[in-house]
Amino acid sequence: MWKKDHIKSLELLTEARAMAEKNHWYLQQFLATNNIGVNYYSLLDYGEALNYYLESYTIAVKKLEPKHEMVVLNNIAILYSKEEDYSKAKEYFKKAYDIAKKNKDLFKTGMYAMNLGNVCNEAGNLKEARAYIIESLPYLKTDIDMYLLAETGLAENDLLMGHATQARDKATAILSQLKTPGFNDTWLSLMLVITESHIKDQQYIEAVVFANKILASKPNVDVKKNVFGLLSETYSKSGRYDAALQYKDSVIAAEKKLYKIKNSQLYNNSRVKFEIQDYKNQITINTEKLAAERKLFYYIIVVIIAIVLIIILVLRNLSVKHRQKQLLAERNEKVMALELEKEKNENLLLEQQIKERETTGLLEQERLKGEIEARNRKLSAKALYLSGRNELIEDILSSVSGTTELSKNPALAGHIKTLKTHLKTNDEWDSFLTHFEEVNQGFLSRLKAKQPALTANDVRFITYIYMNLSTKEIASMLNITAEAIRKRKERLATKMELPEGTSLYDYLSFI
Repeated sequence: MWKKDHIKSLELLTEARAMAEKNHWYLQQFLATNNIGVNYYSLLDYGEALNYYLESYTIAVKKLEPKHEMVVLNNIAILYSKEEDYSKAKEYFKKAYDIAKKNKDLFKTGMYAMNLGNVCNEAGNLKEARAYIIESLPYLKTDIDMYLLAETGLAENDLLMGHATQARDKATAILSQLKTPGFNDTWLSLMLVITESHIKDQQYIEAVVFANKILASKPNVDVKKNVFGLLSETYSKSGRYDAALQYKDSVIAAEKKLYKIKNSQLYNNSRVKFEIQDYKNQITINTEKLAAERKLFYYIIVVIIAIVLIIILVLRNLSVKHRQKQLLAERNEKVMALELEKEKNENLLLEQQIKERETTGLLEQERLKGEIEARNRKLSAKALYLSGRNELIEDILSSVSGTTELSKNPALAGHIKTLKTHLKTNDEWDSFLTHFEEVNQGFLSRLKAKQPALTANDVRFITYIYMNLSTKEIASMLNITAEAIRKRKERLATKMELPEGTSLYDYLSFI
């Protein structure tokens, strides 16, 4: 449609309309019908366009939302405006405007207010026109082209009210802001306002300059006729009657050309209608062909159903045979079930034996655990014994070292020195660790892996705690107070970064 290929457009829209009507797709039916009207409007066949607009309006009122209704009302109003039936144009623009306002569609409200203003300009209701256009401006600010179009309406209003200079200044200002000159012929409208304003101010040379600029843009015949009329008026008022007559002849020539174009358009319209009707006939033929194909399809379906029934009978016979086989299989299944039951009982007996073995294993595990605890108690006793023996030896050495006879007896002094050296060695501790590792295999290696920062003294202290010795027993072995034992436990817990409230013994048992 936008490429002016109206025949192709009408073919596609007619097909779309038929599909939408058949499937009750009301929105698509409305759009197709309305655009068929737009095609005929472009072809200047206003009567045919009005018929389709009214049909699409009926669909919008009955089946769609008000926003679709106001679109077609606006189209009908534009059509009446082109026919110069301004009262009807105003009536339909007003209906569209009222619907937009009721539905709070601000942009459409502004657009229809602008259209009302323009039609009032054409009808000569200038004050009403100005009020509508001024109302439209705030709503159209989001679309620069529409906003400048409304401003152009104000410039035309100024011109019609006799404010030629004001109209010209406004039109010139709008021209400088124009981004899309071809939008709704805004540039042409502004140039015509400037030309007419120069004529009204008796600035005939400037009027001719702007009129020639319009002609240089190669407008359509209708615009050319208007410009020739303005040039004829300009030359007539400036006293150049020869030029005025020449342009008057141009007006007559333009009218003849316009009449010829309209006659040619009428012929094209008739050709288009014939081709569209032929297209509709083709659709009807295709529909009949489709109906014949549908009958053939039904016949095929009947044949398929008959074949299916035969297959069902065959399958039924097969099913009876299968049922007999199934009964035989069920008997075999019962025999297998009895065998499975026997096997199940055997499995239960086996499970019972396994549970008994597990119980025996748990008892053995408890016995071994008790044995480990007993060995740990022996180790504890040995550690206590060693600690006590060493303390006794140290006490004796301390008392002997204070006697005067020691210095007089070198042999005795040598023995005491050897004894002291023996006390300083860690043979007993090494022996204790060896026995501890035999009883608690892997404990010390796991401890060092988790806590690499522990010293040898820390490890010795931890082994006593792991063997669950009391604070008093450990204090006796290490020859320190019970309070010192408690503080050392706290320091170790901090060093090992144990969570608050976690027992050191519980942590070691977990390792």
